[in-house]
Amino acid sequence: MKRAAPLAGLALLAGASLGVAQQQEPPARLFVRPLASLLLPGSGQLLAHQDRGAVYLAAEVYLVSRFLQLDHEAMAEARRFQNLAFDVSRRSFGPIRRDTIFEYYEQMERFAESGAYDADPGPAFVPESDPKTYNGSMWLLARRTYWENPDIRPDPTSPQYWKALQFYQARAVGPNFLWSWRDHSLEHEVFRDYIKRSDNAFRRAQNQIGLLLANHVLSAVDALISARLSAASGRAAEMRTSVGLSGRSVVRFSIAF
Repeated sequence: MKRAAPLAGLALLAGASLGVAQQQEPPARLFVRPLASLLLPGSGQLLAHQDRGAVYLAAEVYLVSRFLQLDHEAMAEARRFQNLAFDVSRRSFGPIRRDTIFEYYEQMERFAESGAYDADPGPAFVPESDPKTYNGSMWLLARRTYWENPDIRPDPTSPQYWKALQFYQARAVGPNFLWSWRDHSLEHEVFRDYIKRSDNAFRRAQNQIGLLLANHVLSAVDALISARLSAASGRAAEMRTSVGLSGRSVVRFSIAF
């Protein structure tokens, strides 16, 4: 509640300044500094010769560099788990490397084997039946979804059977993307670690984007309030924010006389 008081005061003061400024048509130059800060944080403050503009600008440089660093780290980890997956679990199923969406590698993390796509080498199409494999789990899900009893096969010409088969074919891993970590449990654990590290780096990079947007908005609001107060009072005005040792945020306004 104590932290909310300064923010409530800020909102009231900003509203009062807006009401005063709206009594007369604001000049177009009133929005130059806020728009400049929205595009490049700190630029609006620097145009008004306010030293805190350097703080916004420094924060922008740090956040951008941090985002690029985390994005590079995430891509490097992604290349590691993709290379390991192809070299260990996929190469024996196809000599040509084909990469696909991230969800595919997530399933490789969960299941040690993909299972066969077509379990019958003959002309008849037979889905994988082992539910411990990824394809087998898809066939089990299809049977549970469309068959009255997943353990009793209906007539192969019935709609229930064909709907289950279409469900399986739409979700199962095809011949070009089969995998197996059998006899490579250690490599599978390393693969999981690469996945986790890449996912964490991507998540932290996305957080930096949120902080970047917040820095733009805060700098623009700061510049807008200062410009409004200056226009309303006819004197130079500025807003200062600070955080005390107790963690309490403080907002101060000053107007030149």
